[in-house]
Amino acid sequence: MLPIFNVIIPVFAIMALGNLAVRFRLYPAIGVKGLVAFVNNFATPCLLFQAMLHADFNTTFNPSIIVPFYVGSLTSLGVGALIAIRWFGARPGEGISSGFGAMFTNTVMIGIPIIHRAYGDGAMPTTFSIIAFHAPMLITIGMLVMEQVRRDGAPLGRSLAVSAVRIVQNPLLWGVVLGLVCNRLGWLPPEPGLAFLDMMAAAVVPAALFGLGGALNEYRLSDVWLQATIMSIFKLIIHPLIAYVLMIHVLHVPMEYARYGILLAAMPAGINAYVFATYYERGVNVVTNTILISTLASVVTVTLWLTILGT
Repeated sequence: MLPIFNVIIPVFAIMALGNLAVRFRLYPAIGVKGLVAFVNNFATPCLLFQAMLHADFNTTFNPSIIVPFYVGSLTSLGVGALIAIRWFGARPGEGISSGFGAMFTNTVMIGIPIIHRAYGDGAMPTTFSIIAFHAPMLITIGMLVMEQVRRDGAPLGRSLAVSAVRIVQNPLLWGVVLGLVCNRLGWLPPEPGLAFLDMMAAAVVPAALFGLGGALNEYRLSDVWLQATIMSIFKLIIHPLIAYVLMIHVLHVPMEYARYGILLAAMPAGINAYVFATYYERGVNVVTNTILISTLASVVTVTLWLTILGT
């Protein structure tokens, strides 16, 4: 149990520091968005570029790990949306937004730090292979579904066009694509470029965790806490459970590799779920509460998953 606490305590301690720093005005709340933007738009693309640049694609892109992760994601979206609509009387657009919160994983700000601390550098290529598809694919699917169920939904062609623009504008995707191209061409940046990537990549973990901790001050438990709790259960338990069953019992992936994808699936809801909800102005309260509840509860659930998966 001590090795598990050694993994999670530093991660959540930095989050707590960010939260308390903003709460007691030791760090300006207005600076949190800027810090998160730095992580998402600059530091993480460099990290992903670096990872793709050095990846061995014969072993990194393992469909037996990637596919179960996304089967769990899409199941959480569909079932979560149905529960929101049928049980809580949400409008279709609000249901999709709630399901998006149950689906979208905090891969960067919490997933990368915990998996790296738990399993080291060897886990990162497989982890990054999942992250490479995460935002582009899930945001596209979410937007397409949302556009079709909204009362003021746009034609399919317009939905595809809007999704394509958002994908092209995603800095995370650019980091992945450029890294893949350089890897395939066998091109390495000169030494100053490699040093730049190292420095930017090293900034991801502390900046992301501190920024997320500060951002949690914006979220408050509201009268939708029960619905948000159910969405959090999908994110923290159902999603990784589906990945576990498919990887271990159906596809027979060795645990030493499967645990990377399972643990990533067990991370809490990501901030992009909030961006999605505010973009469409649907289910914002549910999504913000899902982020808050799942992040706080992940202290316990991630510990349990690490116990199951081994460290």
